[in-house]
Amino acid sequence: MKIGIVGLPNAGKSTLFNALTAAGAETGGHPFTTIDPNVAVVEVPDERLERVAEVVGSSKVVGETIDFHDIAGLVPGASKGEGLGNRFLASIRETDAICHVIRAHGSGAVAHPEGRVDPVGDADLVETELLAADLDSAERRLEKVVKEARSGDKEAVAEREWLERLVEALSAGTPAREVPPPEAAPEAMRRLFPLTAKPVLYVANVDEGEIEVPPELAARAAELGAGAVAISARVEAELRELGDAEAEEMRAELGIEGSGLGRLIRAAFELLELVSFFTAGEDKEAMAHTLRQGGTAWDAAGRIHGDIQKAFVRAEVVAWDELVDAGGYAGARDRGTLRTEGRDYVMADGDVITIKV
Repeated sequence: MKIGIVGLPNAGKSTLFNALTAAGAETGGHPFTTIDPNVAVVEVPDERLERVAEVVGSSKVVGETIDFHDIAGLVPGASKGEGLGNRFLASIRETDAICHVIRAHGSGAVAHPEGRVDPVGDADLVETELLAADLDSAERRLEKVVKEARSGDKEAVAEREWLERLVEALSAGTPAREVPPPEAAPEAMRRLFPLTAKPVLYVANVDEGEIEVPPELAARAAELGAGAVAISARVEAELRELGDAEAEEMRAELGIEGSGLGRLIRAAFELLELVSFFTAGEDKEAMAHTLRQGGTAWDAAGRIHGDIQKAFVRAEVVAWDELVDAGGYAGARDRGTLRTEGRDYVMADGDVITIKV
């Protein structure tokens, strides 16, 4: 999973990036401190996997990972190449989801490029630039597809009709994610690769002691179908410098539940409709894997390895907490909580699975 951290200059993107990843990206109180994207691979923290590994005697714990991309700040006119616009937009295209950091704190030490603190205004400014970039791409693609559709090719005709609807929607401020392509042109979205088709997670960069997303930003997120979470980048950066015990004590004093990384990842999983499942064995690696909600045991086998999926016969499945409570696979089998399932079994978050081939 690749998540692009974006926002206006000085929104706190690089500070948050460093706090979450300990990557040491350059930060500063002036626009374009970040030019080329900083990238960090972060292991998803999951205490459930640790407990599963301990109870079954696994030799190593391997968590799922997320790639965080700290992308240069956007300015008005980015869709027309202003600032680092072209580079900014190209970097976003490489990610699976957009983490939009929005300034919601009143610190005067860092100047806002627009001279005010307006979370909803910032969200709309970035959304407007993405819409404009998509509109330009859709119009250029439509010009090409109109010519192809003249031949009567059914897929080309379907794509042309979809692009016409998409251009109209984008012009009215409706993101591409709300205009799905027709069944007759299943590759249309992939060919265009619109930015506003990507899921969006708003991260309100709040003051110390604040734990809620500003109501107006939460309402805007709900309107757009986006996720939203409140994190103080400065506080998370300070916590990163402390030991675990001191950090937990400080979080308790501030009323913060869990680390910023953990809260952001949970919000991202919810936004992307992902679940985690585990594989683990004695003297083998205990591993976490991600899967779309509604994914089956057959899909899970494919996430583990393509050859395992091809040779799939059946699966043994147990909920992680039932496995831990039973003291391992033998105890879970005795209790009847370790079940044999077929390829169509729908995986639940936290399932531990063993594929039989």
